[in-house]
Amino acid sequence: MKPWLDDREAEAAAETVASGWLAQGPRVAEFESAFAAHVGAAHGVAVSSCTTALHLALHLLGIGPGDEVVVPSFSFIATANCVVYVGGTPVFADVEADSGNLSVRTVEPVLTARTRAVVVVDQGGVPADVEPLRRLCDGRGVALVEDSACAAGSQYRGAPVGAGAFMAAWSFHPRKLLTTGEGGMLTTSDEQVAERARRQREHGMSVSAAARHQSRQPVIESYLEVGFNFRMTDIQAAVGLVQLGKLSEMVRRRRVLAAGYQAMLADVPGLRTVQDPEWGQSNFQSFWVELDSGFPLSRNEMLAALADEGVSARSGIMAAHRQPAYAGHPHGDLSTTERLTDTTLILPLFHTMTESEQTVVVDVIRRAAGLKAA
Repeated sequence: MKPWLDDREAEAAAETVASGWLAQGPRVAEFESAFAAHVGAAHGVAVSSCTTALHLALHLLGIGPGDEVVVPSFSFIATANCVVYVGGTPVFADVEADSGNLSVRTVEPVLTARTRAVVVVDQGGVPADVEPLRRLCDGRGVALVEDSACAAGSQYRGAPVGAGAFMAAWSFHPRKLLTTGEGGMLTTSDEQVAERARRQREHGMSVSAAARHQSRQPVIESYLEVGFNFRMTDIQAAVGLVQLGKLSEMVRRRRVLAAGYQAMLADVPGLRTVQDPEWGQSNFQSFWVELDSGFPLSRNEMLAALADEGVSARSGIMAAHRQPAYAGHPHGDLSTTERLTDTTLILPLFHTMTESEQTVVVDVIRRAAGLKAA
């Protein structure tokens, strides 16, 4: 991944520095409003990362000791870690093989009387089928939190991913399409959740620092509850506003490149490319392929062959339950997760990637499979 950055982001950051307002302030508020509108959310709360957005979401739900939260193991480890941060117990559910996402079929068997929430991930930008999960959770009195870290610009049933979500968490890390360096957002359909989230990200303060400093009258703040320091800076938000203006073009270009990969690799035996699900369109934040027993090289051998040709690829999504941090953590059947983790790799894909660069990647794979170049 290479972020699409140019003089526009540099100028926006420089203007913010020159303004003298560097911490969370008017540009953060503008970014929150613009991003929420773009994804069809009623409210946006900018924070320091997607991890802190998820942490904040679970904290606001009151998750604590004795509570279970269903999460995919097939996800970056932060998804599970945020449950542990608030004292809850992560319960790992398996995923569907085609999308790498949770479904009603994989979630329902692990629900118990102690389940308080489900965190569904739009893995690699592929939209999860959230409507059936919303119905399942609503029927059980369980909260559904959407980990949309990778999914800015993806579409679900004709609307942006995250539209109408009770709570959705977003990442602006440089591996994502829209980046602020570090940073994240919590979007919500609930005004009271948004108001409390804004207090909680700023130490539980009754009035924001920006509002206090902009007031013409003395303001004596109070601290209504124990909170956190999860703030975003105005410098980051200024960059984010420029990036948001580029997002639609980023998605368009990535989908063209993804279609190129799909076409040029379609006849490779033992290889499956990630595809759009029937209910939506991916932004292809990650373009992954799966190698099965019909492919002549193992996943790790294919990674080595790509590296030998100067191509930077990486292994597929981790299985969090296999990490030392979760050694001994009980779980049920995660066979699909384990297979995908062992057999998938992520190919280079970025906005400024050229067709000739893409052909280099494809030809290494085709030669490994004993086929002629694309």
